[in-house]
Amino acid sequence: MLAGYTEDFMVRWYHAIFTAYGFWLPNDPRGSWSTFVAAWELLKFGPATKVDGKQSRAHLPHDFHTRHQAKLALKYPPVRFDETQRAAIALGIAQACNESKIILHGCAIGFDHVHVVVARHVKTIEQIVGQFKGRSSQQMRAARCHPMEAFGPAGRVLHSPWSEGCWSVFINDAAQLRRAVEYVRRHPEKEGLPDQRWSFVTPFSPV
Repeated sequence: MLAGYTEDFMVRWYHAIFTAYGFWLPNDPRGSWSTFVAAWELLKFGPATKVDGKQSRAHLPHDFHTRHQAKLALKYPPVRFDETQRAAIALGIAQACNESKIILHGCAIGFDHVHVVVARHVKTIEQIVGQFKGRSSQQMRAARCHPMEAFGPAGRVLHSPWSEGCWSVFINDAAQLRRAVEYVRRHPEKEGLPDQRWSFVTPFSPV
């Protein structure tokens, strides 16, 4: 059993979202999960907007102008994944799943963030997402479509195309899981993308 959880609440799956560089800033006016702002260019727009809890804050009203101005002050342009990059990200996630025997029940790769529904694993969800990001970055570089390729000398380590950390919620029953899987399945349509069917996604079958 995981520390801190009772038999009535056992984490069995996770719905996690990890975002591209520049998608959600540490001092976003809607709040963030960051405790500090590392770049001076951003700090002048305010300190970190650390909040408690894991509820999504994307729908909250906020000062769009301030958010937009802060993004303009980033060292690099905010990342937007094109079709080639999304394909490379999928290869990276597939590689990570194969390496670590990670079971995914849902995956949606959008323009600037990724949704995954992950079965509980010996690794934490943060470690799993870190592996997804790392392998995806490697695949994009191998395909010569890394978003930061234009900003680094050839052969040098590139800045990550991902923001730090991830957003995640725990899922502990089949009904919650089905809702999460359906939400992720329909997400590409919300972004105007084609339906996504990935070979590394395992359909959920209740036992």
